Amino acid sequence: MKHVAVVDYGMGNLHSVVRALEHAAPAGMRVHLTDRAADILAADRVVFPGQGAARDCMAALGARGLGPVLQEAAATRPFLGICMGLQVLMDDSDENGGTPCLGLIPGHVRRFDDTMTDARGARLKIPHMGWNQVHQTRDHPLWAGIPQDSRFYFVHSYYVVPDDEGVVAGTTDYGRPFASALAAGQVFAIQCHPEKSAAPGLALLANFMQWDGAI
Repeated sequence: MKHVAVVDYGMGNLHSVVRALEHAAPAGMRVHLTDRAADILAADRVVFPGQGAARDCMAALGARGLGPVLQEAAATRPFLGICMGLQVLMDDSDENGGTPCLGLIPGHVRRFDDTMTDARGARLKIPHMGWNQVHQTRDHPLWAGIPQDSRFYFVHSYYVVPDDEGVVAGTTDYGRPFASALAAGQVFAIQCHPEKSAAPGLALLANFMQWDGAI
């Protein structure tokens, strides 16, 4: 039986991710929440979710010895990063005074400017929280059947800035456009929470379950 490993490093509402993946899974595919390296590397697909701070995430991964495991998994099979699971794929984050990350995708994580305003001049709240559009900037199998500019659910104060704009797969506007989805090789990572994003989010998870890692 094929199975999807959801990486459990003690951060975030992982059970909601597992439930959404189970709902989206085709027959014959098992979803398994695990913090064991052997389970992750035996999986056909890996989902790396998360919430919280980059420093805490990296510390939790380090305590479990999962950094190299995630690097290997991302290079060898379909890999989906969600929220913090997108941000720590970068080289480093401004959060907590500067935090080295996994370095899977060259680039950095920056904080939204507290002085940002909307089109009417009203101050925008940080964190960016709630429903917002994702504009698909390139074709990708995980966008299949998802209408352009569909709305997804976000909760974050930091955003990714990749060195190579060619890896950007989707953008969102909050005071300024920012990269909200990246695609590089067998990795697809998104800033929003697809497990909380109703039909578009479930469609993205279902697409991931069918994706063979090719673009």
